[in-house]
Amino acid sequence: MAVTIRDVARASGVHISTVSRTFSAPHLVNPETRSRVLATAEQLGYRPNRAARALITGRTHNIGLIVADIANPFFPPLIKAAETHARRRDYHVFVADTDEDPIVELDLVQALAKQVDGILLCSPRMSDDQIEQVRREVPLVVVNRMITGLPAVVMDVGHGAREAVRHLLDLGHRHLVYLAGPRGSWTNREIRRAAGATARAAGADLTVLGPNQPVEETGAAAAEAVLRTGATAVLAYNDLMAIGLLQALQDRGVDVPGQVSVVGIDDIAYSGLVRPRLTTVANPTAAAGRTAVDMLLQQGDDGATGQVTLRTDLIIRNSTGPGPYAPAVAITAEVAAAHVKE
Repeated sequence: MAVTIRDVARASGVHISTVSRTFSAPHLVNPETRSRVLATAEQLGYRPNRAARALITGRTHNIGLIVADIANPFFPPLIKAAETHARRRDYHVFVADTDEDPIVELDLVQALAKQVDGILLCSPRMSDDQIEQVRREVPLVVVNRMITGLPAVVMDVGHGAREAVRHLLDLGHRHLVYLAGPRGSWTNREIRRAAGATARAAGADLTVLGPNQPVEETGAAAAEAVLRTGATAVLAYNDLMAIGLLQALQDRGVDVPGQVSVVGIDDIAYSGLVRPRLTTVANPTAAAGRTAVDMLLQQGDDGATGQVTLRTDLIIRNSTGPGPYAPAVAITAEVAAAHVKE
């Protein structure tokens, strides 16, 4: 026979309404009482009826998480962290993939709006106006996109791009390429703006190639265009493109980093496995997932909004080396090794 809320109340020595509040509004229950009720429920094997609870509270305890491309290794750590963090708050996460298509993205948001308490919109491709419109239909937090007045979690890719370009400049590179990401991407605009400004301030040239789809194949396909520019260093929109480029250059007999240095962005797992190991900008994707869940649930509780920026860090590995204008003091193997982070 199924355990009921009455059984839990009786065994815990509390009123039925206290058990109900423990699951529907735990912040309203004394911590000691809440712990006792939860322990009793666990011991008895009680599971609250989510459908019934939704009718009472108006909340489904479901969250939608929409990503631009679930096959991109950038997203799984974010998804996993968000799911784990939400589960601790007694929320379930529904994941959907837009395949980089703003029309699909809009359809998914509208389809999920009536089934969830809010949506995490990750690297969206919709226009600002469309995002502002759907926010009137469902609470949301935008990840990796800054829109005035909307709650957002962003990774400071501008800082990362500046650090990457400075690293290349310090190595003696003066002709750089930015292998751009998709059209309509906020992240792409931020990287391009920061990289361009940093190069110009140093009197260096930055050629932009793109827009491109953010996949390994487009990085590989760009190898000939990169070589035609005469550039000695490349910053790619993400690690997938950088890895594709790196492998295509090697297939053409181009030494990386001897002839061309390559830098990616994201620090996906593969970036440390390719040879040479990829210098990259590490994005705090797991922290972004957790922070976005917290912001969404706080928004539901008190209407709070805000924007959080998370730090990015340059991880120097083996795919970057001295350029034509390297400092007069030679960068020896020992000095280079001192700059490499495992």
